[in-house]
Amino acid sequence: MEKNQVNRMSADRMLEISRELSQALDQLKWTTPSHVYNPLDYAWANHEEYIRRYGGQQGRILMVGMNPGPWGMAQTGIPFGDIGFVTQWLQLCAPLSGPLPEQHPKYPILGMECHRREGSGQRLWGWAQERFVTPQKFFEQAFVWNYCPLLFLGQGRNLIPEKLKKAERDALTPLCDAALRAVIECLQPRVLVGIGRYAEQRIRTVMGADTEVQYLLHPSPASPQANKNWVQHADALFAQYIPNQI
Repeated sequence: MEKNQVNRMSADRMLEISRELSQALDQLKWTTPSHVYNPLDYAWANHEEYIRRYGGQQGRILMVGMNPGPWGMAQTGIPFGDIGFVTQWLQLCAPLSGPLPEQHPKYPILGMECHRREGSGQRLWGWAQERFVTPQKFFEQAFVWNYCPLLFLGQGRNLIPEKLKKAERDALTPLCDAALRAVIECLQPRVLVGIGRYAEQRIRTVMGADTEVQYLLHPSPASPQANKNWVQHADALFAQYIPNQI
């Protein structure tokens, strides 16, 4: 089978995983967050193009993040989806579609009209652009996926999944675990990278002790360590697997 055909089949499978996860998560009920956004519903067109264009190749570094930020994937449908890098570097500009969820007044869903920048995405995709120049070169080596596609808002701020009530976590986690396992089976990555401790822990739980898992410091500007040396962390990690590139 030709490589392009394998890539198309892998991308189709990735989209199937995304659709099934989105539909399953839409059935859950929430009390901890006041608002829950699922960009795989209303930003599906952009997410689909991301997968079709960049998501099908096997044998790469699979970088797994936690869940969307309010100014990143929640707007664009792309992990760490800072609007500037999504539109200008990744060249993904599909408009929102379908009904939007009830929105928190502090966190409107504006899609491509959003003027706020996503700090984690600026750092991650800015590093990728600086090191690889083009998206094609970066995605030949790596792919970025979020463990959970939902944004949780509560008490006027972003809530990480660990802040949900136990019953909510117990309903959420098996669905996201199953999707992560399916993505790994589909992409057959050369190495798994958890971006932040939460993602690292979920990968280790899903894959078990025999699977190699690397940790990458989360690129959030709220992290003093990331502000100090995130680029060095990313460079050192990638240099282990693509030494001629970094």
